[in-house]
Amino acid sequence: MPVRRAHRPLLCMVGLMAALVLVATVGMLVDDRRVLGESVWLKPWKFGLAFALYGLTLAWLLSRPHRGQRVTRWLGTVFAVTGVVDVGFIVLQAARGSFSHFNNADPDPVNQVGQIVFTSGVPGLFLANLVIAVIVVRQRLVDRPTTVAIRAGLLLAVLGMAQAYLMGFTGEQRVLDAYGRPVLLGAGHTVLDHNTDAARDGYTDAGRDGYIDAAHDADGMPLTHWSTTGGDLRIPHFVGLHAIQFLLIAVIALALLARRFRWLRPERTRAELITVLAGGCAAVFALVFWQAMRAQSLVHPDAATLGVAAGLLTTLAGLTVLVLLRGRDLNRRSGAASAAVRPRE
Repeated sequence: MPVRRAHRPLLCMVGLMAALVLVATVGMLVDDRRVLGESVWLKPWKFGLAFALYGLTLAWLLSRPHRGQRVTRWLGTVFAVTGVVDVGFIVLQAARGSFSHFNNADPDPVNQVGQIVFTSGVPGLFLANLVIAVIVVRQRLVDRPTTVAIRAGLLLAVLGMAQAYLMGFTGEQRVLDAYGRPVLLGAGHTVLDHNTDAARDGYTDAGRDGYIDAAHDADGMPLTHWSTTGGDLRIPHFVGLHAIQFLLIAVIALALLARRFRWLRPERTRAELITVLAGGCAAVFALVFWQAMRAQSLVHPDAATLGVAAGLLTTLAGLTVLVLLRGRDLNRRSGAASAAVRPRE
């Protein structure tokens, strides 16, 4: 990343988030307070890591020469400042042993201010990313494979951010903070089918007083704590936000492999492979979103989910083979053409 074109506010945000990851790691080791079965410092750790990765990607992207750079750099600053403020509130609530998202603890003035921050900050992050995507996806910033990865990754990031708004419609939930005090959350990330045994076991008080007991979340997957008893909207959110990193890593991997395999050297072949991977990321996003909205845990897919997943894998594998065969054919024809024009001795 050229120093003179580096987006300093985003890089400062990345530095702060990296420091947060270290602090939160120590916090998880020395602080035994827990909420919903997980360390109070796990959420700051996850948000710090996510913002560091995405902020570094965005800083690199905005350092590339492109039209509208003055606007995108300003929007990058908006993203950086808003991200630091929003994650800062998450850290504050973790230190207080309470919840940051959807917290309706009205008597708490700190939380009231924090919820105002979220109400204004989250749309700011979304809109800044959306406008950057609109400006950038119409341009070719680097080579063809990287351009495809950037375009697809930004569009999926926008979808991932937009989809997160659905978490506001999952119903109010009762939880306990790290000190055992009851807290009412205005919404959550889990979609549950109340007709299943898992739902009745996890939500013992559902329907009795209109609120949901969210203790089931303590039984989630390792590290991510994604729900194992229902659909979890954090999964498509994660896939959408981090697809761009996966695609850019794939671009680098293909460029390295092209040094060994001649048929990967044409930009066209590598761009087509990245296009297939981008389609795969979009398909995975749609699949896990569909699964979550049907109140189905990622680790408990039904026959319909498995059938669709098998169809997607077969389609992607077939497209990949076609691209590779065409790349080999293109390389063979290119070699034949070079031999034909080679002067005879």
